[in-house]
Amino acid sequence: MNHLLERRDKSGEGVRTKPAQNSIRLKPIAPFRLDFCVWALRRSPANIMDQWDGATYRRVLVVEDRPIAIAVVQTGALNAPELRLTWSGAEMSTRQRDEISGTVKKMLGIDVDLTDFYRRASTDKLLAELTDRFAGLKPPRLPSLFETFINGIACQQLSLNVCMLLLNRLCAQFGLSIDGKNAFPRPAEIACLKPANLRELGFSGRKAEYILNLASLAVDGRMNLEALADRDDDSVMSSILPLPGIGRWTAEYVMLRGLGRLHTIPADDVGIQNELKVWLNLRERPSSQAIRNMFPQIAPFRGLIYFFLLLDHLRGEGFVRV
Repeated sequence: MNHLLERRDKSGEGVRTKPAQNSIRLKPIAPFRLDFCVWALRRSPANIMDQWDGATYRRVLVVEDRPIAIAVVQTGALNAPELRLTWSGAEMSTRQRDEISGTVKKMLGIDVDLTDFYRRASTDKLLAELTDRFAGLKPPRLPSLFETFINGIACQQLSLNVCMLLLNRLCAQFGLSIDGKNAFPRPAEIACLKPANLRELGFSGRKAEYILNLASLAVDGRMNLEALADRDDDSVMSSILPLPGIGRWTAEYVMLRGLGRLHTIPADDVGIQNELKVWLNLRERPSSQAIRNMFPQIAPFRGLIYFFLLLDHLRGEGFVRV
């Protein structure tokens, strides 16, 4: 079971330590708890790409073709949060430091202000209880849209742990490496592969084709995935739904976990349907349409329910402590 270090109390308050030489201090918008954000990002203890030991979040990111092993710890309290981001290896340029800090801010939702969400949630007893329990959670996003798409494709019709096993293998086999740890592969590192290379890792033939097609589209410039961030919802959907292997569930997954569209909830997700059934004490799982219309008072933030219920599930499994 993963816990916060004993030196941190359950409010997220930590002991200030001397900053490392290669470090950046980040100040999230309060409230903020690193453990909640990391677990919402990693989803499962089977995830070896996003590592958490109870106090430190570790990940390998790629900056200008260079793998960087980062570490993040929380050094400030829940309502006065501060993070220390460190990395190993040679000093980075200002541009590289800005890129790495910007990626970490996006991944951990550091600059997302949820004041309006908490105000809206406070008007409903069930919502208020859930959000108070995990105060400090911010909506995580995967580092790149390519990684988000591959996560979505990999997880189709599979349990989360099996999906993570496939992604771990993909990362270990084809991602850039530093200090024995691997970054998630970029499109160029996937596009050159054959379907057999992915089938050997456990991917189905169809999923291998979907992944290779997406990587090729990104590499040859036929599709600029990161440019999707500048488009409205309808334009994003019309661009990605025609892609092989991208259905409604995967598209909504990308909208929430990749683009940070907090009003979007992956309503076809069986996991969220089961969690809602239990949480709302329903006789059967709610329909996708019912989920998309739930809690109108928090409509601009409906996707956050996905993350809060994920944490509640992980709490029940003993991995998250409140």
